[in-house]
Amino acid sequence: MRHRVDGRLFGRTANQRKALLKGLVISLLEHERIETTEAKAKEVRRIAEKIITLGLKGDLHAKRLAFSYLSNRASVAKLFSEIAPRFLGRNGGYLRIIQTRNRVNDSAPMAVLEFIDYEDTRKTKGSKEKKTEKKESEKPSS
Repeated sequence: MRHRVDGRLFGRTANQRKALLKGLVISLLEHERIETTEAKAKEVRRIAEKIITLGLKGDLHAKRLAFSYLSNRASVAKLFSEIAPRFLGRNGGYLRIIQTRNRVNDSAPMAVLEFIDYEDTRKTKGSKEKKTEKKESEKPSS
């Protein structure tokens, strides 16, 4: 019986599963949007929301707990400096899952996992990049 047993196994051993989910969480924090299968997205959302909640606490203990799971210094730094401050007034629900398509190879249902403010941050980053490109093109070449 599987009473009160949660989590998906993905047909992998425990170490393979931990490595898979850890890599997906790190990619999510790095790119702020990933496309994966629906089941993996649901599992990654469970873990990532807990990690972001640690980022909201912001103390040394929370940083050590986040680093113990992620063990990627750049991802932890981005979590505490950029991502967590965007969600200060929020009590959860930092991520959204958008179902997209069925994969051609095996018809697995695919989904995009992204932060709820991804569109806003993408627009502001895009406008900043365009401004820097214009400034660089306006400089006379020697």
